[in-house]
Amino acid sequence: MTRANAAGRGDRKSKDAGGADAQPATASGGRPRDPAIEEAIIRATRRRLATDGYASMTIGDIVADAGVTRPTLYRRWANKYELVIDALQDGLRKQREAYPPLDMDGLAPREAFTEAVRRLDPRYHNERAMALHGNFMAEVERVPGLLEQLREHGVRPRCEKLLLTLVSLQRRGAVREDADLDMVVTLCFGSYFADYLRTGRDVPDGLAEQVVATIWPAIAVGSAG
Repeated sequence: MTRANAAGRGDRKSKDAGGADAQPATASGGRPRDPAIEEAIIRATRRRLATDGYASMTIGDIVADAGVTRPTLYRRWANKYELVIDALQDGLRKQREAYPPLDMDGLAPREAFTEAVRRLDPRYHNERAMALHGNFMAEVERVPGLLEQLREHGVRPRCEKLLLTLVSLQRRGAVREDADLDMVVTLCFGSYFADYLRTGRDVPDGLAEQVVATIWPAIAVGSAG
């Protein structure tokens, strides 16, 4: 089970970072752990993160939602922070695995760019992702490890995939050599948050195509399609 990195350990003292729910971890042993129980706890944690936020969610709510007991949870996680980190990483891993490989050879340059931009959407495989981002940003002063985990395991991998796509297109001669690819990635990724904040739309149909229609002419070489 993945544990919190050093960035988060400073946020865990005698209690978990959200309140009085932390208890010492129970010694391991006994019957083998049931993966279905762990999955139920993880799913309940992710739901509570989106609806209540880190500070307001409690271990009591999670065990009630998951249909388990506190000792069952504490045999697996020492406190709320460690549980949340595992729940976050589990969700982000499933999101990454949900995408099929990007077929660069089978797509025209603009189509490849569009598909890579589409995959930036935080809501892919998690319709509550925008609320999750907002909750973690609200906690950045008190529990900075949460946003850092989201940045490291969620934002960075998606943005790097778009950057690698652009680099590949640049090597194919479809993207200008002087194009600021890092800025292109920032503009594309930020468009999803800007659209959500401006319109509140849960599913921005066609947003990737609109973003590409605006940016592609500025970075494409000649009539690269």
